[in-house]
Amino acid sequence: MAKRLAKQLPLKLRTGGKSDVRAQFAALCWRIKNDKVQICLVTSRTRQRWIIPKGWPMHKQTPADAAATEAYEEAGVSGEALDICLGVYSHNKPAKVGNAPIITMVYPLHVTHVHSKWPEKHQRRRKWMSVTKAAKKLTEPELKRIVTTFKPHKLGDRAPCRCG
Repeated sequence: MAKRLAKQLPLKLRTGGKSDVRAQFAALCWRIKNDKVQICLVTSRTRQRWIIPKGWPMHKQTPADAAATEAYEEAGVSGEALDICLGVYSHNKPAKVGNAPIITMVYPLHVTHVHSKWPEKHQRRRKWMSVTKAAKKLTEPELKRIVTTFKPHKLGDRAPCRCG
């Protein structure tokens, strides 16, 4: 008999210091096209680096739901987000006083709709690419590993599709 995972509850946010380690939630936006997994990357607003959509925790949203909100705002995609953390990566975000350390948790988002208009359309570029090409475009080693090892068909019973 398979064990059921506990359902993620929405977060209740508390205040913390700006120089403390902070958490972000990211969406690994994916789809199947021509029997191949494709990953959606966007450019960062300031340095125009290729990244996955990510943002801060949101009050009364699960981490996966917050990641899905960021995916819509930054990449103009929507779909089914799963409360399954694929992995964690770290980076420093430049702050007014030193660098703020960030821990980012990545959640899968099976994209079912690509919007032609979205909030940050004029600030970012969006591009679909193969898993291999997407990993090469990313700079964080832990995020590269999360992307290269991503297998949608291994998401279990909660996966939105059965793909090769």
